[in-house]
Amino acid sequence: MTAVAAAVADPVADPVAVPVADAPAIRRGLMTPEQARDPDYFPGFATAIPLGIQHVLAMFVSNLAPPIIVAGAAGFGYGSADPSPMIYMIQMAMLFAGIATLLQTVGLGPIGARLPLVQGTSFAYIPIMIPIVAGKGVEAMAALATAALICGLVHATLSTFVGRIRFALPPLITGSVVLMIGLSLMKIGIQYSAGGVTAIGTPAFGSGTSWLLAGTVVVATLGLKFFARGIWSTASVLLGLLAGYGVALAMGRVSFAAVSGAGWVVVPQPFHFGFALSVSAVLGFVLTGFVSSIESIGDVEAICEGTAGRRATDRELTGAVGADGVGTALSAIFGALPNTTFSQNVGLIAITGVMSRHVVTLGALLLVLCGFVPKVGAAVTTIPIEVLGGGVIVMFGMVASAAVAMLSGVEWNQRNMLIFGVSLSVALGLQLEPAAVGHLPETARILMTSGVLPVAFIAVLLNLILPRETAAAG
Repeated sequence: MTAVAAAVADPVADPVAVPVADAPAIRRGLMTPEQARDPDYFPGFATAIPLGIQHVLAMFVSNLAPPIIVAGAAGFGYGSADPSPMIYMIQMAMLFAGIATLLQTVGLGPIGARLPLVQGTSFAYIPIMIPIVAGKGVEAMAALATAALICGLVHATLSTFVGRIRFALPPLITGSVVLMIGLSLMKIGIQYSAGGVTAIGTPAFGSGTSWLLAGTVVVATLGLKFFARGIWSTASVLLGLLAGYGVALAMGRVSFAAVSGAGWVVVPQPFHFGFALSVSAVLGFVLTGFVSSIESIGDVEAICEGTAGRRATDRELTGAVGADGVGTALSAIFGALPNTTFSQNVGLIAITGVMSRHVVTLGALLLVLCGFVPKVGAAVTTIPIEVLGGGVIVMFGMVASAAVAMLSGVEWNQRNMLIFGVSLSVALGLQLEPAAVGHLPETARILMTSGVLPVAFIAVLLNLILPRETAAAG
């Protein structure tokens, strides 16, 4: 799998495909290998329901982390006077991940691959979103929602021809972009683990209690991932968070006031955050959305080749990218962040060997149900920020690790080393020292200090114009 989503949305899943003939459901005689490879086959509710729940557990934490991070950067997250906008974003993240997944599995005309693709909130846009909303409060969300809407429409339009330009995005390029995403996010994990942005400058920041909670999550996640089996291993990040949550509860660090005050049903509101056109946000989202199109193609190919044993059809590829874009546009209208295919669920399909799209449809319906119940989102906000920090340390660290794995297949001659080195040096350097381009207009400044866009632009440009060489670096 060469898609960027394989790293961004896959914090702990094992990328090695399990042969379909060895899948647990087939070994138990629940279905034949031919049925397991058929996306239209329904294995029965007794098999489909637990497999659908397993898909939700595998993506749940990754789906909710981006809105929590963006809300924190804007100033209405953990520790704020009114976290209700964050709770709304969490609800919409669940609701529209479910709806976007239904677009993929059930389809709507030419939209949707009609394959078991799970959609969720994308990490790839976070480096773009944070500088746009930083410290600006709820009002800044209007620009993000508008940019995401435009991005989704452009993304859907790209579905007809994005596969033709994959030649410009070899592992050298995608690996560099993913690495930059991971490096951009790592600071957030440390800040959360030490007590959050609001605690910076106070004695509470970096306290032993904070690191105990974060460390509990990391240790529990790693222990479950490598020493447990089945759903205990698949949902290791979620269960690791629950372990840290249990310690926080025992320490008196959890308050349920937000849950008791939340309602039972939420009605999604069109343009909940308003409408505001920001050139920097639109450009940043559209360019990142192009990369997201490549992600979707990679996930479709991984499912078809790894589990079904065949090449993906053109209709499946265009339908998947189209659903990616339409799902993002719908999400944006109601205040959710951009969606993308989640690769940990692609890995989960390889492990179970069951390619039924109806299994994922049941999981999507569960997400939709959770999205309509505000008490679920309010319960998420009771998680201490240090506990969440432990989870994102694992996720963001694995983003960078997955990038290294992608780059391991690159031929490291002088040409490729220079492309990688120059693009990463400029992108990371500008992100660490944004004042270096402080004289530029706001739009150019945000784009140049985002990290992700500079590394992608420079790497693609150099890869297209520099002559090839055959001798490996000595």
